[in-house]
Amino acid sequence: MKSTDSDSLPASAILLIHCPDNKGIVATVSEFIYTNNGNITFLDQHVDLSRKIFFMRIAWELDQFIIPDDKIGEYFDTLIAKKFDMQWQLHFSHEVPRMALFVSKLPHCLYDILSRWKSQEIEVEIPLIISNHADLEPVARQFGIDFHHFAINGQNKREQEQAQLQLLAQHKVEFIVLARYMQILSDEFVSQYPNRIINIHHSFLPAFPGAKPYHSAFERGVKVIGATSHYVTADLDAGPIIAQDIIRVSHADSVEDLVRKGRDMEKVILSRSIWHHLQRQILVYENSTVVFA
Repeated sequence: MKSTDSDSLPASAILLIHCPDNKGIVATVSEFIYTNNGNITFLDQHVDLSRKIFFMRIAWELDQFIIPDDKIGEYFDTLIAKKFDMQWQLHFSHEVPRMALFVSKLPHCLYDILSRWKSQEIEVEIPLIISNHADLEPVARQFGIDFHHFAINGQNKREQEQAQLQLLAQHKVEFIVLARYMQILSDEFVSQYPNRIINIHHSFLPAFPGAKPYHSAFERGVKVIGATSHYVTADLDAGPIIAQDIIRVSHADSVEDLVRKGRDMEKVILSRSIWHHLQRQILVYENSTVVFA
């Protein structure tokens, strides 16, 4: 991966935390960082009053931090997390995640992601693209990324998914983006990447399902169209939502206009979700998300 502007920034650590709400959490975590000579660069919190759950994202510079990187988690867990019954994740800015792209035949989301990657708008490694069709192999070749075709049918689905999982493990892939991958992943596959598979779909579900939702929506005279991006769970299209948006349409728009505007929205929302994931801004709790953006 080529260097980016972030390489010139001080190395930092990011903590994502959720726990039962209680007094003194912010003060205690901040004091832990201050006492060990860390400079806090970001702190945001949210309290779900109905469930009495506290959420926080905090980031700090590591250049003068006393605790070695490989010991921060251990210290934090012993000194603070156990006391507050915290669930926590620790990430470091110098770690560049490895992302696999799953595609079928539609190229719009794939081109958008690869363009953002090539222009260094997103800092991520993309070791491979996986598809159930061979149509988009030239796109992968254009961007210098390995392309792997797995033809899938009712008889070989489990076998092919196992081969995909082996390939992902070989390439040390940390998360997956379904860039209009028109296959339903099995529960077994999804369980290997909990909250690490991002999907995009139009926001007509479940009102206009099927192969031609924009045509169905046109016939009903819809006034808005949109897109939803979410983490994939065993329940189809029912995982924790990361990002959504809409655009207004009218009677003057043709089916072709709806498709074009809808695909534009899909590109934007999927890339927005990838950005949030890469920036470690998403905290999943039960089947919803807190996005610190």
